[in-house]
Amino acid sequence: MVAGSETFRGALSDVRAFCAVVDHGTVTQAAEILGETKGSISRRVSRLEQELGVTLLARTPRAVSPTVEGLAFHAKAQESLALLDGALETARDARTLPRGHLRVTTSIDFGIEVMPELVASFRARYPQVTIDLLITDTRLDLAANRIDLALRLGSGEGQDGGYRAPVLANLMIGLYAAPAYLASRGTPTTLDDLAGHDLILSRERLGSAPVRLSDGQGREGHITARPALRATDYATVLRLTRAGAGIGHIPSLVAARALKDGALVPVLPDWASRGGVLRAVSLAGRELPARVRLFRDHVRLGLAAMREDA
Repeated sequence: MVAGSETFRGALSDVRAFCAVVDHGTVTQAAEILGETKGSISRRVSRLEQELGVTLLARTPRAVSPTVEGLAFHAKAQESLALLDGALETARDARTLPRGHLRVTTSIDFGIEVMPELVASFRARYPQVTIDLLITDTRLDLAANRIDLALRLGSGEGQDGGYRAPVLANLMIGLYAAPAYLASRGTPTTLDDLAGHDLILSRERLGSAPVRLSDGQGREGHITARPALRATDYATVLRLTRAGAGIGHIPSLVAARALKDGALVPVLPDWASRGGVLRAVSLAGRELPARVRLFRDHVRLGLAAMREDA
């Protein structure tokens, strides 16, 4: 038998051929079951014996029977093949059945304001899928962190060949305010009116920050305002805006839930800034498991519904 420190280097098809001969009693029946010729099965068994360095089958002109070593190897081999077949079935099922564990990462903005509702509705539909949601603005390496899907905000440009990155949604950034703020400060009716209001901006818009907007009809405009408040992420901008601290410049998808429950209302709704796209980034070169593919599609449809509601 193979020494404990050695590694089996033979072909699994040779092991299957030997087990088939033992299970069915003859080389002829094993060949029929496996769809091969008798000569092919015999060569496979001989190659396996050479690899192991033992005789597995006692051969006579009229019959073959397993040796003592052959019976011992057959018992272990059958057990190992059953485990391997189970693993293969599990791997194949992953392509079609939504089950298993899913690791998703996204930005703070989307992770806090958008993803909870989408994750909850996905889990209600596919309870056999468990989810890790990694919320961070750091771009985590997918392979190193075993991440199945990264929902990333960015430009309309594609990713490099190491990733697949279909667009889930085009983002627009609008102006929003709490009803109480507008009741006390008045509602702007033109872009120029914004100069008299407290503006809440996010991220890189520091100091005197030009905000470019368009009305979808070909008109372009911009406001240059020193913001009353700044925050590192849109989730915080949203909370400040809901609290009545000013007019927030917020992605429509991030503001969607607050708009739906009446906590915010649009300001100058015809005007908005382009905010790039949201992409579903995954490693290229392999078929996506069903749980990843279905979650990606669920997010796409959920975002489309949010845009319609807004």
